[in-house]
Amino acid sequence: MQIPKDSQLDAFDRKILEIVSEDGRIAVTELANRIGLSKTPCAARLKRLIEEGYILGFRAMLDPQKLGLEHVAFAEVTLSDTREKALAEFNQAVRKIREVEECHMIAGRFDYLLKVRTPNIRRYREILGEKISSLPHVASTSTSVAMQSVKER
Repeated sequence: MQIPKDSQLDAFDRKILEIVSEDGRIAVTELANRIGLSKTPCAARLKRLIEEGYILGFRAMLDPQKLGLEHVAFAEVTLSDTREKALAEFNQAVRKIREVEECHMIAGRFDYLLKVRTPNIRRYREILGEKISSLPHVASTSTSVAMQSVKER
């Protein structure tokens, strides 16, 4: 991830964030060597970046193909009501659907874009019909299916 230079972070902090965004399991000693600091100040900076909320957490990236989750679809969702209360209700409910990997509010011809990962199109259709379409205030959906994932994080 490219960290903007106009942020409140110095060059060392930006470099730490760039490195750990690519390799969250990097040893502090290796991290320190790569950014040109000794271990103790590097560890202190890393701890501060976590405490200040620049680093939200660390997680393993799993191979969807090995797990049998090769089907990726993008659901465009249009709501019947876009007042703040309705948006909050939708946001809260969509977070509970495990198959929805990402959910973005969109400024455009629809209200939300959902990235949904399932084993196959049949399971996607079930998720769409049973879970997504029954979310609060959903008026309509439209689906695009990914043929290939070229870059994912």
